[in-house]
Amino acid sequence: MRGLTPVAQGIVMMIGAIFLFSSMDAMAKALGADYDPVQVVWARYAGQMAVVALLLAPRLHILMRTRHLGLQLLRSGFLFAATLCFFTSLGHLEIASATGVLNIHPVLLTLGAALILKETLGPRRVIGIGAALVGALLIIRPGSDVFSLASLLPLVAGLCYASYALTTRFLGRDEPILTSFLYTALIGTIVASLMVPAVWQTPPPWDAARFVLLGAVGAAGQLLLIRSLTLAEAGVVAPFGYAGVIFATIYGVLFFGETPDPLSALGALVIVGAGVYVWHRETRARRAEA
Repeated sequence: MRGLTPVAQGIVMMIGAIFLFSSMDAMAKALGADYDPVQVVWARYAGQMAVVALLLAPRLHILMRTRHLGLQLLRSGFLFAATLCFFTSLGHLEIASATGVLNIHPVLLTLGAALILKETLGPRRVIGIGAALVGALLIIRPGSDVFSLASLLPLVAGLCYASYALTTRFLGRDEPILTSFLYTALIGTIVASLMVPAVWQTPPPWDAARFVLLGAVGAAGQLLLIRSLTLAEAGVVAPFGYAGVIFATIYGVLFFGETPDPLSALGALVIVGAGVYVWHRETRARRAEA
């Protein structure tokens, strides 16, 4: 990527990270047809932990030091819950619809920051949050024939992911980003390893290779995400995270024969639009404060 500015490199890496995460989700959906979601989540975390251990081995003893162990555990628990809920939802919903609802997490983060961090919640941000919730309702459609309890899982995943991002804001002031990355992989692997024996199915060689690939792709996505955030400000690269809806739709059409119905597509667009709007308002507010 020679010739690109650091910000441009950060944007490219963010898009690459989202592509890898979408690829991981597609593999999780395919594996979830034959295996329990807990086993798929275990593969995701175990693969990431293996990559982390290899890359950070010389510094593990330093990176394990934290002044906020409780917050690290809570943060990692939120991400684990988000992953488990989302992977479980993929067995019941179209991948594009599930991804669309999951993408409500940025506006939920804005709401959480206002309630917990006492950040300003003006009328325009309230409009953005309300619009995102309307978009989620267009996809979930409670009371209709397409509604099921599984439809709520991506919403729960989005809530957990927003909580994960909120705790990350606290930790980002005092902890190196690689320390948080290490704890996320370690805690997720430990919890999944405790859960997986109850549902374990020994996969044949081809499926075992797919499990390994899922873990490696997830770890690569995390590394690209971290690199993106070191090259550019989070507020600059964050909107490109919505590319996941596009990638998920493509995977759904190509590999699962899924074509989102008009209401689901509209709901996803409303959520993305609301998220970009809230991001725009927050960016302007930060610049005004500066």
